[in-house]
Amino acid sequence: MIERGAMQAWKTLWLALVKVLLSAILVACASTDESEEGLPTGSRTEQAFYEAAQRQLRSSQWDLAIKNLRALEDNFPFGSYAEQAQLELIYAYYRNYENDAAIASADRFIRLHPQHRNVDYAYYMKGLSSFTEGSGLFERFLPTDMTSRDPGSARESFAYFSQLMARYPESRYAPDAQKRMIHLRNLLARYEIHVANYYFKRGAYLAAANRGRYVVENFQQTPAVPDALAAMVQGYHLVEMPELEGNALAVLRTNYPNHPAFRSDGSFNYNYYKGASGRSLIHRVTLGLCEKPHPRGSDSRDLYNAEYRREEAPLPPELM
Repeated sequence: MIERGAMQAWKTLWLALVKVLLSAILVACASTDESEEGLPTGSRTEQAFYEAAQRQLRSSQWDLAIKNLRALEDNFPFGSYAEQAQLELIYAYYRNYENDAAIASADRFIRLHPQHRNVDYAYYMKGLSSFTEGSGLFERFLPTDMTSRDPGSARESFAYFSQLMARYPESRYAPDAQKRMIHLRNLLARYEIHVANYYFKRGAYLAAANRGRYVVENFQQTPAVPDALAAMVQGYHLVEMPELEGNALAVLRTNYPNHPAFRSDGSFNYNYYKGASGRSLIHRVTLGLCEKPHPRGSDSRDLYNAEYRREEAPLPPELM
C-alpha cells in the first residue's frame, strides 16, 4: 500500500510538472509573438499599437512599424490615432524603400482627407518617393549617373512637387520641394543631352540638333543649355543648315565663350562631335552598330553645374 501510494504521489507530481512546463512554453510562445510586434504582453489596444509603432520608427525598424501601423488602421479605423497613423505609414514605406506603397498610401490619404491640415505632407511624400524611385540597392552604394537613366520617375516626381507648390505654396515643405524641382529640371535637361550625344554617335545629326533645341526652349537657365547650343551648332553644320548654325553659334559664343567645344583661338571645333559617317555598307546594314567611332560628345557639367564641379575645376568667367 505504501509503495502504491508513493507511485501515485510521483505520478501526481510528474503531471503537475508537465502542466507547469507546458504552461511555461505556451506563455513563452505568446510572449514571443507579442515581442515580434513590440506590444506589451496581452495589450492590443489602439494606444499600444501606436506607441509600439513610434518606438519602431525611432529605432528604424520599418517592417515592424508598418505592421503595427497597418494593424492599428485595420482594428481602429475611426480611432484617435487613425489619421496620424496613415501619415506615418507613408513615411515608414518610404524609409523601407517601398516607394510604390508610399505613393499609394499618400494618394489614399489625400482622397480620404482632402482638407486635413497635414495633407501637404502627403503631396510632398509623393514627390519624395518618386524622387528616389530609381535609387535601388546598386545606386545607393555605387556612384551612378542618374541623368543617363530613364527619366520617367524624375518627370513624375517633378509633377508631384509641382502639385504641392501650386496647392500649398506656403507649406513648410515648399522650400525643399522647390530645390528638388531645380535638381530634377537639371537632370531632365541633361538626359536630353545624353540623347543628343547618342544621336551623334549614330550619325542622326538633325535629331541631335533637335534635342539641343528642345533643351534651349524648354529648360532655360539649366546647366545643360551650353551643351545644347553646342549640339545645335554641330548638328546644323553637319546637315548644312548654315543660318540655324550661325544663330546657335552666336548665342553660344556670347553667353558661354569658355565652352570646351571652342578652340583656344575662339573658333568652334567641328571635330568635337565626331559621329559615324554612314558611308560603309556594314554601317548601313547594322544600323550603325558596327564601324562606328565613339564620339566624345558634350558634357560641360564640371564647368556649368555646381553639383558636378570638381574642386580643382575653375569657375568660368561668365559665372563669376
